[in-house]
Amino acid sequence: MLHFETECGAFSIRLALENAPITAGYFKALAAQGAFDGTSFFRVVAEDNASLRSHTPIEVVQGGLRETDPQPIPPIDHEPTTQTGLRHNKWAVSAARFGPGETYGSFFICMRHEPALDCGGARHPDGLGFAVFGEVVAGFETIKAVFERREPEEMLQDQIVIHKCRLG
Repeated sequence: MLHFETECGAFSIRLALENAPITAGYFKALAAQGAFDGTSFFRVVAEDNASLRSHTPIEVVQGGLRETDPQPIPPIDHEPTTQTGLRHNKWAVSAARFGPGETYGSFFICMRHEPALDCGGARHPDGLGFAVFGEVVAGFETIKAVFERREPEEMLQDQIVIHKCRLG
């Protein structure tokens, strides 16, 4: 379990270590090193503000390390949803990436069911989707508060601080 404290409140993520051992293990190791302490939610995407890939709208909040931040752990292999059996349902937590195996310590939380993010979905140009590695199990009101802080563009000017993340 990962427990986060943010300026909007607290929330917890249950890691899917059995289904997605590579990705869940990667985020567990990042948390153990304190890599998320002092990071932020820096992106909130909704149908009314989608500026990247607006042809396939999604509703997610994204936080953690940015691609320009030092990465304490090298990228990992991509675990597609066809391999793990996990899906991008509401409250699913998934790894942000560029190409397969190009993770960078950033995660996003689905605010609704998002099949376009699963393997075979239309959201990512390579069709491989994203790697679900857990789900929010507590602090739903916190995640909703983060989502409500969306701005006219999906990249937040007023980022939401993640004070700390602990294993528990």
